[in-house]
Amino acid sequence: MDAATWDDRYRDRGLVWGAGPNALVAAETADLPPGRMLDLAGGEGRNAIHLAEQGWDAEVVEFSEVALEKARGLAASRGVTIATTLADVTAAPDLASADLVLICYLQVPAAPYAAAVRHAATRVAPGGTLLVVVHDRDNLERGVGGPPDPAMLPTVADTRAALDGSGLEVVRAEQVLRRVETPDGPRDAVDHVVRAVRPG
Repeated sequence: MDAATWDDRYRDRGLVWGAGPNALVAAETADLPPGRMLDLAGGEGRNAIHLAEQGWDAEVVEFSEVALEKARGLAASRGVTIATTLADVTAAPDLASADLVLICYLQVPAAPYAAAVRHAATRVAPGGTLLVVVHDRDNLERGVGGPPDPAMLPTVADTRAALDGSGLEVVRAEQVLRRVETPDGPRDAVDHVVRAVRPG
């Protein structure tokens, strides 16, 4: 979907993804000392705002201006400040490096996904962390929610391959199950998490 389509989606609903952080993001960043962070394709900013509350200097990068407006409003309501940048993360935007670079549920086809992950890796400062959390391709057969198109669903191997030659050391790369409440009761979604660090 293009930026205009996402603008419409964000405009027509309340908080599309909710106000609280993604549980995997919260858990994976809990042990990191606050510094500068980039939330790439960060939507309404829920993860960046959570991290700003933990003392991070947070920047949301997103190609939907409507989402960024909502992110600024949500941050203000929570008493924190975030930076916002209007940009397409698949097009290698010019961003300052950061101690944490986050990609959470980026939903694009394989080639732009790999390009976004490769570019994200270049933004990780020495000693910094890249964290990728996405719907896994196995979610089509074993999970619930997420895009129904396999072209929009990377595997762990796809994400790792995008990091080849980046200079980052992968410290975690695996599928994880995420409990989701549905009209038919709780079910599991299949995501994957890749965490990598740049030697400092």
